[in-house]
Amino acid sequence: MSALERHWVRLTPVSVLLLPLSLIYCALVQVRRTLYRLHVMPSARLPVPVIVVGNITVGGTGKTPLVIWLANFLRQAGYSPGIVTRGYRGNSQTWPVAVTPQTPAEQVGDEAVLLARHSGCPVLAGPDRVAAARRHVEQGCTVIVSDDGLQHYRLGRDLEIAVIDSMRRFGNRLCLPAGPLREPVSRLRSVPVHVANGAPETGELGMTFEPTGFYSLAKPERRASADLFQGGPVHAVAGIGNPERFFSSLRGMGLNVIPHPFPDHHGFLPGELEFGDDRPIIMTEKDAVKCEPFATARCWVLAVEARPDAALGEQVLKRLKEIIRGQEAA
Repeated sequence: MSALERHWVRLTPVSVLLLPLSLIYCALVQVRRTLYRLHVMPSARLPVPVIVVGNITVGGTGKTPLVIWLANFLRQAGYSPGIVTRGYRGNSQTWPVAVTPQTPAEQVGDEAVLLARHSGCPVLAGPDRVAAARRHVEQGCTVIVSDDGLQHYRLGRDLEIAVIDSMRRFGNRLCLPAGPLREPVSRLRSVPVHVANGAPETGELGMTFEPTGFYSLAKPERRASADLFQGGPVHAVAGIGNPERFFSSLRGMGLNVIPHPFPDHHGFLPGELEFGDDRPIIMTEKDAVKCEPFATARCWVLAVEARPDAALGEQVLKRLKEIIRGQEAA
């Protein structure tokens, strides 16, 4: 957690000092959303349903694993999903990029590669989500899923799903930079589906992450259970929005963890995985895609799957049928 993020958890003198900037930011966000709602700034509507998965807070809440689950769920239900994602921190010179499991993470960002590896669906990364979504439609996709697109109003949407971190919730409930909010909490009133990563509150659906085992980063075909790491301490590496959640998961599996938190989307260098001993190193899948080029036999990855409440799939299918009926009638 950065020095500024420590002041997002509760109201502190620093967050109070930043409150004027927060109010200006919040006002600009509200004006922008109003302009889109009044069609002064146009949103692009597509001939297929668009589902947006996002959040209103900075940092990881579990959006990408939920998008992976949703894409697989839709595919099994008979749809042909196409995923669009921003390609955050990708250095590609041309966009959108058709992402494959072999695409370098530095080109399109770590999340895009994860989506391509685990969704079983075509993935297009690029800042212009409208262009990416239109290309998916041209290529035969029957539904578009936008990863982390809640604030990307230029892409019209038919269903919004907000993901909430049940541990951190909304911090001090202030907008950036005084707090962690991208938009005021009131924004959630217009979002029909709320999914809590962890224990849900009233009106929310729950979601858990189920560990499916460990695999070697140097040799992915090599698998292991937690028993392999019970003999002594392990180094746990996490460059995600909430590293402590990952460390707690490993501790819950009975492991003695030496935590190494890094900033979200951190671009790892080889020396950063050297800790002066030969103990195992365990990391998240999101971090693993960036560490593959210099992985050693000591590097292991914890694979997890999102498990949302069954009601989420039911709500999504019901809404899709309503959307498609409306489009056909139009």
